[in-house]
Amino acid sequence: MDITQILLAAQSPDANLRTVAESNLTQFQEQNLPNFLLSLSVELSNDEKPPESRRLAGIILKNSLDAKDSAKKELLTQHWVSVDPSIKSKIKDSLLVTLGSSVHDARHTSSQVIAKVASIEIPRREWLDLIAKLLGNMTLPGASAPLKQATLEALGYVCEEISPQHLEQDQVNAVLTAVVQGMNQTELSPEVRLAAVKALYNALDFAESNFANEMERNYIMKVVCDTAVSKEVEIRQAAFECLVAIASTYYSHLDYYMQTIFNLTANAVKGDEEPVALQAVEFWSAICDEEIALQDEYEGSDDGNSTIHFRFIEKALPSLVPMLLETLLKQEEDQDQDDNVWNISMSGGTCLGLIARTVGDAIVPLVMPFVQANITKPDWHCREAATFAFGSILEGPSVEKLAPLVQGGLDFLLNTMNDSNSQVKDTTAWTLGRVFELLHSPAGANPIINNSNLPRIMAVLLESSKDVPNVAEKVCGAIYFLAQGYEDAESMSSVLTPYLPNVIAALLSAADRADTTHFRLRASAYEALNEIVRVSNVPETSGIIGQLLQEIMRRLNLTFDLHILSSGDKEKQSDLQALLCGVLQVIIQKLSSTDAKSIIAQTADQLMTLFLRVFACHSSTVHEEAMLAIGALAYATGPDFVKYMPNFFTYLEAGLQNYEEYQVCSISVGVVGDICRALEDKILPFCDRIMTVLLKDLSNSMLNRSVKPPIFSCFGDIALAIGENFEKYLPYAMPMLQGAAELLGTLDQSDDDMVDYGNQLRRGIFEAYSGILQGIKGPKAQLMIPYATHLLQFTEAIFRDRSRWMIV
Repeated sequence: MDITQILLAAQSPDANLRTVAESNLTQFQEQNLPNFLLSLSVELSNDEKPPESRRLAGIILKNSLDAKDSAKKELLTQHWVSVDPSIKSKIKDSLLVTLGSSVHDARHTSSQVIAKVASIEIPRREWLDLIAKLLGNMTLPGASAPLKQATLEALGYVCEEISPQHLEQDQVNAVLTAVVQGMNQTELSPEVRLAAVKALYNALDFAESNFANEMERNYIMKVVCDTAVSKEVEIRQAAFECLVAIASTYYSHLDYYMQTIFNLTANAVKGDEEPVALQAVEFWSAICDEEIALQDEYEGSDDGNSTIHFRFIEKALPSLVPMLLETLLKQEEDQDQDDNVWNISMSGGTCLGLIARTVGDAIVPLVMPFVQANITKPDWHCREAATFAFGSILEGPSVEKLAPLVQGGLDFLLNTMNDSNSQVKDTTAWTLGRVFELLHSPAGANPIINNSNLPRIMAVLLESSKDVPNVAEKVCGAIYFLAQGYEDAESMSSVLTPYLPNVIAALLSAADRADTTHFRLRASAYEALNEIVRVSNVPETSGIIGQLLQEIMRRLNLTFDLHILSSGDKEKQSDLQALLCGVLQVIIQKLSSTDAKSIIAQTADQLMTLFLRVFACHSSTVHEEAMLAIGALAYATGPDFVKYMPNFFTYLEAGLQNYEEYQVCSISVGVVGDICRALEDKILPFCDRIMTVLLKDLSNSMLNRSVKPPIFSCFGDIALAIGENFEKYLPYAMPMLQGAAELLGTLDQSDDDMVDYGNQLRRGIFEAYSGILQGIKGPKAQLMIPYATHLLQFTEAIFRDRSRWMIV
């Protein structure tokens, strides 16, 4: 089998040739994986082969070792581990040889594949001479620049793939020495220097003991700071990226270097290319993140003045804030059209917001003169920058400090919604949203919104919802936050009642806009609508919400008649159905918790018919929203929901079996709980199939672990609903609970995510036991005796666990 020809054919424009070639590659891989991998590595390493076949060989080789999906990645790892050591050795030798190739793509791919192999082998204490071999390339007499570059790249990727505990300290020292030497200005090749800086970035996590040593730390910091003023933009950018990483990882060692770093960042922000300036601002954002975390950690503690908290931001404030305010004036034309835009102006505003959270009130007197000086200037750049600056500092300072400024400036902001420049209006709408989100408290001593200014606010928002899509989207966000402010003071939400019909009409109109070229306005409009419904005072508004229910049902019905000519059309239909199902869920929840429940009872049949039609569209995103809406409907209709079960159960079962889209599976599990509470023992005819699927899910290694705690909770819901009838499931459910309890002892307590997952699991197990114990009582209580010892041991273990306070 000529692997070169097959690889070339697999890239042919002729579909028939491609199909045959791909089939041959798959067959070779399945029938003889070791030789398949060896052939690919030989192809990659051979400079006489075509670049196209080498490139594909490298890609396939890399994809044979790694995958994003954790289960597939583990399978590929096992495949590699099972390959004969002599063949693995030949593959690794080929990869190392390829680092010296004259073809850049081959070197680059080889460095990536080396790291993938290292990620499997080094934790297993294999390929222990890899680092030495790579470092040997750096000291080889007459080593070419391409070899050095590829070697440094490989070292960087290896450090990215493995954990610090997998390298000995002398190996770390040698890697850092090689990397720092590669960064040195005496290295004539810019490509080598760039690869060295990027390698240092990946190796920083390994350098803890080196940073603890003053002499070594000084040397590393000097080289990084020197590199930050290199001639080449890419190298300067990479050096600042290293400084950002150092700020996050080694904050406690930075005091001595801060003046130098401030000068470097100030010069970069003031006059360097944007990619470099962005990283210079990012350095200060990283410092803010560290100091905010320290303040959160020591809040209310005697250690609040710990020496580890240098208060760099507070000390740099008089120079740092003016520097960032200048960046706000460097907007791009039409940057408001794209939420994904990231430029020096956006970066500066974001950093300003982090500084406000770090130092609180101290930032206000430094920013307000800039706001006042620029807010009325003829140049729109100045007006937009002033508004952006004001909006950026609203989180952090005290309400007492900000309230007078906001109360004095609110009318001005409302007037600015008529500005001649769209970008100014966009930022003003965003700032209004921030005001409502952070400072609007109806029950507070000095509410931002009151009976005298609410009519003007509503009039401006409703008018501005007709503005260009990006402005209208921010306005919908402002309406959302304005409504949300009444969520904890529902009786006070009566002040919104007079505006409700017009607000609903405006939001529905915004959602229908024909000029919307993106999905965000529609989503923002419906989210605002949800919040308006959620906080409304039902005795006053049940009629209005009932009309809205009919309108949303009408809209959902129309989605089934949309012309679907492409996958894009299908996606748009699914997105719209998801939004409408979301609104219906909120309306159902709102009306079913009040005396207006009869409205839902009257429309339940129509609602269920619509939801079943949505399911028939076979879209996982819609499944989620429709499932949640059905859960709300089950609660609202109670035992009457049983009449829908025969038609609905097929979809519920499919959702429970959808382990690949685990969010759908998890939501379906939650809906089973809702239905159990609604139907009680009327759910019994469906329990065998439900329990069978849930038990299979728990045994499925491909199912995302986050679904398992809700499944255990669901056991409790089922047991509560069917009582003694749960007896038949005990022999299957109880071992699962015991196995999960034993798993808790094996979780890594140093990993915050695993600690959190462990607590979710404990909660799920307790909820299962609680439901089962309450369900199986009376004459059949003795059925639980065989499990009592384990339950008591589990309870005692949780009691002794240091993190038990997290379980509620």
